[in-house]
Amino acid sequence: MSQRSSWITASHVIAAQFADRSVSHVTVLVPLRQKGSDVTVRGAEAQLGSLHPSGVFTAFFTLAVIERLRSAQKTHTPPTVRIVHSGHACNVEEERYSERVYTIREGETLELTCLVTGHPRPQIRWTKTAGSVSDRFQDSSVFNETLHIAKIQRHQGGRYYCKAENGLGSPAIKSIRVDVYYLDDPVVTVHQSIGEAKEQFYYERTVFLRCVANSNPPIRYSWHRGRDVLSQGSDKGVEIYEPFFTQGETKILKLKNLRPKDYANYSCIASVRNVCGIADRKVVFRLTNKTAPASIKLLVEDPIVVNPGQTVSLVCITTGGEPTPTLTWTSSSGSLPEKSVVKDGTLTLPAVSSEDAGVYSCVASNNVGNPAKKSTTIIVRALKKGRFWITPDPYHNDDNIQIGREVKISCQVEATPPEELQFSWLKNGRALRSSERMVITQTDPDISPGTTNLDIIDLKFTDFGTYTCVASLRGGGIPEISIDVNISSTTVPPNLTVPRGKSPLVVREGETVELECLVSGKPKPIILWSRADKEAPMPDGSMQMESYDGVLRIVNVSREMSGSYRCQTSQYNGFNVKPREAVVELIVQYPPAVEPVWQEVRQGLGRPVALNCRVLRAHPSRVLRYEWRLGSRLLHAGHFDSRDETDYTIRSLAREGYGEYTCDIINEAGPGRCNFLVTGKAFAPEFYYDTYNPLWQNRPRVYGYKLQWTQMNPSAVDRIMAYRLGIRQTGQQRWWEQEIPVEGNIQKGELITHNLTELIRPEAYVVRLTPITRFGEGDSTTRIVTYSAPVNPHLREFHCSFEEEPVCMFTQDKNDDFDWTRHSAATRDTKYTPNTGPSADRAGSKQGFYMYIETSRPRKEGDTARLLSPTFNVAPKNPYSITSPPAYCFTFYYHMYGKHIGTLNAFVKQKGQSTSDAGPVWSLSGNQGDRWRQAKISIHPISSFQVIFEGIRGPGIEGDIAIDDVTLEEGECPDPPSNRMYRACISM
Repeated sequence: MSQRSSWITASHVIAAQFADRSVSHVTVLVPLRQKGSDVTVRGAEAQLGSLHPSGVFTAFFTLAVIERLRSAQKTHTPPTVRIVHSGHACNVEEERYSERVYTIREGETLELTCLVTGHPRPQIRWTKTAGSVSDRFQDSSVFNETLHIAKIQRHQGGRYYCKAENGLGSPAIKSIRVDVYYLDDPVVTVHQSIGEAKEQFYYERTVFLRCVANSNPPIRYSWHRGRDVLSQGSDKGVEIYEPFFTQGETKILKLKNLRPKDYANYSCIASVRNVCGIADRKVVFRLTNKTAPASIKLLVEDPIVVNPGQTVSLVCITTGGEPTPTLTWTSSSGSLPEKSVVKDGTLTLPAVSSEDAGVYSCVASNNVGNPAKKSTTIIVRALKKGRFWITPDPYHNDDNIQIGREVKISCQVEATPPEELQFSWLKNGRALRSSERMVITQTDPDISPGTTNLDIIDLKFTDFGTYTCVASLRGGGIPEISIDVNISSTTVPPNLTVPRGKSPLVVREGETVELECLVSGKPKPIILWSRADKEAPMPDGSMQMESYDGVLRIVNVSREMSGSYRCQTSQYNGFNVKPREAVVELIVQYPPAVEPVWQEVRQGLGRPVALNCRVLRAHPSRVLRYEWRLGSRLLHAGHFDSRDETDYTIRSLAREGYGEYTCDIINEAGPGRCNFLVTGKAFAPEFYYDTYNPLWQNRPRVYGYKLQWTQMNPSAVDRIMAYRLGIRQTGQQRWWEQEIPVEGNIQKGELITHNLTELIRPEAYVVRLTPITRFGEGDSTTRIVTYSAPVNPHLREFHCSFEEEPVCMFTQDKNDDFDWTRHSAATRDTKYTPNTGPSADRAGSKQGFYMYIETSRPRKEGDTARLLSPTFNVAPKNPYSITSPPAYCFTFYYHMYGKHIGTLNAFVKQKGQSTSDAGPVWSLSGNQGDRWRQAKISIHPISSFQVIFEGIRGPGIEGDIAIDDVTLEEGECPDPPSNRMYRACISM
């Protein structure tokens, strides 16, 4: 078969009038004489048969009918929303104070689906609140219909909101509260009476055993001594109570006047009463006359002072405690260093560094009394950040150093530990001692830690030279820090100037710029750069940047960096005088910022088009010129006057006028560009998802689907002449296409219908729809058409073949003994249950699915499994009363093969009834042979109802019962059985 087919067109005018619509001018496109295909035309319907890619003959889709509803029906509607659940819920309270509560066990899968209506199709967003004060839902919102959280954790509980909006009216919002249930292992702690403490813990007369566990919902605790249950009043020596300072169901066991029998095994059982299937948890504590709290000893000094690179071992041993305490190490930094090693109570830190310094604690716990804790501090010796400053004579208003006046040299370092810091001074390499004219002092550590001063009184010419401050730690092991300061006639205070031509600096955005301040004086201080015009960070993100040569280099300068920059002398490594400062202006030029940066303009032939490009900001703000182009062809150019925008108008759009237009607005820094795409493409159709009962079934293995859509902005471009419809089966690559012609103009909001028929059940299909105008193809839109049994709010027709996992909204009864199982013969293990059950589904396919009861062990005779349909609402012909109940034909296929077959019952349970009250409408027992048979029952419900299948296990394992193809149709069954209530109507 060729990939492409020739097409023929057959047109028929159909004068078929319906209650609310009319159909006219049907055009059918079919492949021309394609091998393996045939075409039949019957009246107003054409059917196309083709070879399925798998080789199986299938009828694909039929009747290119375009049905347009020109009535006043309102298709554009605001959103509505409701939340349904399909995860592992323990319980769902549908309404409780106007909110829904979804209960789930920790570790299970949470799955919530947001079902929406509204046209255009609303956008859906899930958000979460109320987990904890700062809890964020996975750091973002989820834009999807289904919220799926695998292995949910307790912190993920809270209120989940589904928000749907489509631009019409207010957004629709629904919420559901998710309660995550869990139960941790309980912990027993033992305490003595505080007022009667003595040397030995358990020589006290009173002991308290407290049992605690984390849970949701609250725990119910129970105590056992050995195998005996302890309760209030069961033993005079025992009291069980809830302390005043706790809330909930925490229970404390108080043993008064300890007796020999009180030394025993005590069990605390924590229970949440099997909610969500959470089993009880138990902890056992053995109380003896040797039970005692933990005590420990650290075999290290405090503090521990070490040099970098050394290995430190902290040894912690237990000196008492029964049961044997557990030892753990903690650090004041929050976590132990990654390189640390803990073994048998010993913490080893190899190659310590300054980052490892801090307080380390050994904690011993055995749940008796309070944990024992011993701590030590590790101090890592270090010297860093050496700096100096020169202070002229403070009694003279002069910053210069002069003969006969005082001058002070200060030297500062950071030392660990500070008490080991020691200084020495040298002059020209020789040791300098404190004297009357050379006074060496050390500043108070509380005022200026780690600082030493050399005061030179009555400076003389012979005092000129190089003074060296040497910092070291007593005991050595750490390199010394030496700082040289030169005092001479050339030692002068600093001065700052900006070189000529270096302010203002004009650069273009993206370039590299160097801001420069010339610093004179000796010694030269560090220069500090900061913003002078506003409180703003520097390019590196800090508020201040250091420079040793007075140059600030900025790479890739941006427009936000325009402004004033201050350069300022630092106090350190220079004179301790009033800071010198200067200001440099930086001007960053950038091309015009324009809008729109990109815009699509859709317009039909012969219509006017107006394009506008506007300047938002630019520097220099004097814009030079503008240029309009279509592709590379210059259309119009000019200079700006007082306006900040330029227009270009096409009076009548021609075909050659379609394309990409640009408008360049140019200043000295370059151009800013507006981009326009002028096109005649039609906008995408908008599928209508709220079609009432879109799916129908004419035959058991095929289904039809009513596809509906509206056209977005239909008058924006030329008239839509046709739609190209593409359809392919999910998982397949090949598309089948046909064109659907359109007569006349489509109105905004007009609902268009096309029926897809002969779709193979239960396959899903991808449908693609593309509008066509004189310009060509417009934007496409796709959706997926999925088979599901048509479940309607008011029952007209229902069919379920159990091909999909949701099984047509059937549910398992929670009050029976076991469940029905969805299965396929292709995966069934016939070796395990021989001589029973079907070998294919009702249609004879081994890949098809059905529901059955598995009667193998541990099932026993008489066990029941019940399968419940969704609830159907009865639609009476008279909406005010039901004087003549409507009739429905309830049919299904059953397979009852095996020597141990039990009973299959069918019930119709109406609103307000229980299953036992309803009684079966159909019942059959015993082996019916290895074949599928059909049952038909006419039913006459007077209120909303469910159908229920009940399978009862027979005397042995060869008793599997299966059902398939369940149908409910309006009207009496043809050839109804004589006894509708209990007789089975069987057909082969």
